[in-house]
Amino acid sequence: MKREEPLFDVGQLAHLEIYSPKLEESVEFFKEILGMSEVERKGKSVYMRAYEDHYHNTLIITDHHEAGVAHIGLRATSQNALKRRASELEKNGFGIGWIDGDVGHGPAYRFRTPDGHNMEVFYEVEYYQAPEDQKTALLNRPQKRPNKGVPVRRLDHVNLLASNVRKNAEFLDDNLGFNVRERILDDDNDDIAVWTSVSNLAHDIAIMGDALGEKGRLHHICYWYGYPQHLTDVADLLVEGGYEIEAGPLKHGVSQASCLYVFEPGGNRVELFGDAGYLIFDPDWRTVEWKGEDIQQAIIWHGEELPADFFKYGTPVREEQVPQIAEQAPIEEETEEVRAENVKEAKTEA
Repeated sequence: MKREEPLFDVGQLAHLEIYSPKLEESVEFFKEILGMSEVERKGKSVYMRAYEDHYHNTLIITDHHEAGVAHIGLRATSQNALKRRASELEKNGFGIGWIDGDVGHGPAYRFRTPDGHNMEVFYEVEYYQAPEDQKTALLNRPQKRPNKGVPVRRLDHVNLLASNVRKNAEFLDDNLGFNVRERILDDDNDDIAVWTSVSNLAHDIAIMGDALGEKGRLHHICYWYGYPQHLTDVADLLVEGGYEIEAGPLKHGVSQASCLYVFEPGGNRVELFGDAGYLIFDPDWRTVEWKGEDIQQAIIWHGEELPADFFKYGTPVREEQVPQIAEQAPIEEETEEVRAENVKEAKTEA
């Protein structure tokens, strides 16, 4: 059910925290291949950013025994908006509570989605201040373009796996104002996947059904290039560096984005956007619905097919459960004597 008035209390996806069992290798991947900067270290966490991210950090990598998403950070549009969202989330039973802040941002209200993904919303942020040797004459860019790897420009989106797609999409809509921009439906009109945003992007947060029936897992995080050629450029580095490219370059029908998928050393899937497809400016945008024979083109507009594991693999990694077959009584082998006796009984009954 559509709200009578749009909700503008959440402004953007601000940062992501992922877990990695190979912290230093993960950090090296994002620095040396994707050209991101390490800004700070605290405890078991490394804070990073892309060169056109304006905030102190957009990616936190935390040492952990298994990969996955630790939390998702959203920025409110004002202090009052933050208070309203915190109040609503607490009233609806999703709240965890307030924290004083973290590296790069002020007080935040933490909460949990119906599927168990941890999120936080805050307003106060620390803007990145480049050191003198990294300042650029391009005044609308926070720093110089890095001269290593094929540097990504900014954080784009996150894709979550959920046991119930519609329930989690409705949560984002009702409590945070995320609009469903596109969706894939099954024959019963239930959601297979949805793409939602509070910005002009086709999606800030996507949700896909977890094929293993698990809760709270991550499908992928995504950073943006802006130029499709960079996907081919980075593919060369990935192959020569021994990294596993899962799929791409290719183009999705949903969002119209050109992309590539790769696994970082900790096991998390990373999507790279050559471009973000289309932008949304229409305040009355009607959700695009893909169904039936259109689904294949929604997933792949052109390019190679996605591997089967694309729809099953997420982090933390879980194995597909094979249903147990109930024990059956052994079937007696039908010998010549048994067969003759069965035929005799059948004739007698006739």
